[in-house]
Amino acid sequence: GRLLLIFLIGSVGTSFGAIVGFAIFSKFIPELSALAGVFTGTYIGGTVNFAALGAAFNVSTNMMAAATVADNLLMVLYFFVLIAIPSIGFFRKNFKHPYLDKVESMSSKDDKGSGVAAFWARKEMSLKDIALAVSTTFVVFAASTIVSELFNLLVPGSETAGPLQSIAHTFLTNKYLWITTISMILATAAPKFCNEIKGSNEIGTFFIYIFFFVIGVPASVVEIVKNSPLLLAFAAVVVLINMMVSFILGKILRFNLEEIILASNANIGGPTTAAAMAVSKGWTDLVGPVVLVGTLGYVLGTYAGIIVGNILGL
Repeated sequence: GRLLLIFLIGSVGTSFGAIVGFAIFSKFIPELSALAGVFTGTYIGGTVNFAALGAAFNVSTNMMAAATVADNLLMVLYFFVLIAIPSIGFFRKNFKHPYLDKVESMSSKDDKGSGVAAFWARKEMSLKDIALAVSTTFVVFAASTIVSELFNLLVPGSETAGPLQSIAHTFLTNKYLWITTISMILATAAPKFCNEIKGSNEIGTFFIYIFFFVIGVPASVVEIVKNSPLLLAFAAVVVLINMMVSFILGKILRFNLEEIILASNANIGGPTTAAAMAVSKGWTDLVGPVVLVGTLGYVLGTYAGIIVGNILGL
């Protein structure tokens, strides 16, 4: 519930940021009313909303290409900011950070090698462990894909579908949500099996780092300077206002620093990047919740983007 509330607050910040950005740049960027709707959708939901709203507003191919480059670069730069925030004294002093304290206390709690310091230490791992970790991952992923495709048939998301059916379709057909759900069911039903797989954290974290790298690959600084510097500035205004609204109201409403960071990440990047950040930071209790609220962003993003784009296009 707490994560959902700060996520919704950040979503309002995104919508307000798009309106402010439009007021600043509307005379300089063509098709900006439509692009404001596109950026509203993607910075509440994700890439799915970006593509859907681009098609809904009939944005030209050239402007969509420029917007994609600007979006990718801004998103990567903002992730660097969010990753750095927990180590900045101002934020640590002015916000509660229980999950951060928990991770740091584990690193120095005893001499058994628990916590952050021990995470990077060498660990015993066999070929069987690697095989079990990887094969379990493939099984969970395959099951999640099958379930999501089954619900895609049972709950179609046609253009004539009502709001409730559209929401149900978005949730029940999202394979990332099913990956999280089936993983939690497996860990709950077979804790001994899961705990006995050595090296799963190391293998998983390695692929998370690859994931972060892949996000940054399309973000060409040269392309930004050449094709879409003003769009980058517009996107920066949207992200900056999302951040300001999230942190200012988060402070007033006494949210934890970790909740604000992950909710803002889920806004700008989506559930996968927010979950990856939670795992990489050791805030494991927030992984499931941030996937849920991030997935809700896929539902809300399209509606918010259409509302903002149509209002600005009047």
